Amino acid sequence: MSAVVERICGQRLEGGPYQVQNAVRLSNDFGTFLSTVEAAMRSRIQLTFLAGCLSLLPWPFRASAETVTDPKLGGIDFALQGEYKGRIQAGEFDEVWGAQVIALGGGKFELVGYKGGLPGDGWSRGDEIRKHSGELVAGKAAEFKTEMALLRVEGGKLDVIVDGDSVSKLDKVERKSPTLGMRPPANAKVLFDGSSVDQWEAGSLVNGDLLGATNTASKLKLGDHTLHIEFRTPFMPDARGQGRGNSGVYLQGRYECQVLDSFGLEGKDNECGGIYSIASPQLNMCLPPLAWQTYDIDFTAARYEGDKKVKNARVTIRHNGVVIHNDLELTHGTPGYKPEGPGKESLFLQDHGNPVVFRNVWLVEK
Repeated sequence: MSAVVERICGQRLEGGPYQVQNAVRLSNDFGTFLSTVEAAMRSRIQLTFLAGCLSLLPWPFRASAETVTDPKLGGIDFALQGEYKGRIQAGEFDEVWGAQVIALGGGKFELVGYKGGLPGDGWSRGDEIRKHSGELVAGKAAEFKTEMALLRVEGGKLDVIVDGDSVSKLDKVERKSPTLGMRPPANAKVLFDGSSVDQWEAGSLVNGDLLGATNTASKLKLGDHTLHIEFRTPFMPDARGQGRGNSGVYLQGRYECQVLDSFGLEGKDNECGGIYSIASPQLNMCLPPLAWQTYDIDFTAARYEGDKKVKNARVTIRHNGVVIHNDLELTHGTPGYKPEGPGKESLFLQDHGNPVVFRNVWLVEK
């Protein structure tokens, strides 16, 4: 697999994404090459997409925009993107709706409407949703034309306009996990508090006090434990799928809980909160990119008699305070780092070529 990548890029690529976190991001037509890269990454080949390498690729494989890690540099698309919630009243119509507005690059947007409220706040998987495509208008608003209304997003409001009249406005909300910034209890083992990477192999400090997703593994080997970890995905509106804010939290280095900018998506096993190849999250609780998010995880390791597994591992995961896996049985290990086996192993944070960062990482052994 590495030979394929070397042939395309003309050189072998090594290193973490933080050397080039303002480099180009993948274009929408980059799916085939990205699939090759993902397979390589899951074979433990560490790759970084350097701007010089991608410039060698023929159009349409070249990308043209920056990956944003500072909200102040996100521009109007970033400012309009986000979550909105309120009551829509028009004639006999009177319902609470939530909306997620997703930036798709180049002034394009998608709006996902949720009847009853936002995911985890009035809406559950299986409830009604509506999707609309829209675009930037006059450089300051995003507009979505539907059969019944014009939806206009501007200035922290989602305006529902019928026959030229504003009938309702939904307010922009910025939800935060109830466990964000949670302090470790007295019996916790702190793996990262922003001061150093002494507890990590191949750890890297980003912006002075954040832990980079650099294929880093905790020096502490783990069995049964509860884990608190906070993460932030970058703003990559032109990127799609596995090329958009990708990393992973590997429990014991063996079972991946996916980290991805899955804001506004369905919520699959390879999207944020999914256990890769095992289970989709019960609810997609992914917040917008550059928002800090939390995983609170209760993990019970598999049991072995010698080298024979006699009981599968189990996990309960809360994503931004909402249970997305409840006592889930992990029937097998997931690819990307360590194979399933007996004995304790490290917590592993995957490098998938995107500048994902972590903070406030601690655990309590059971």
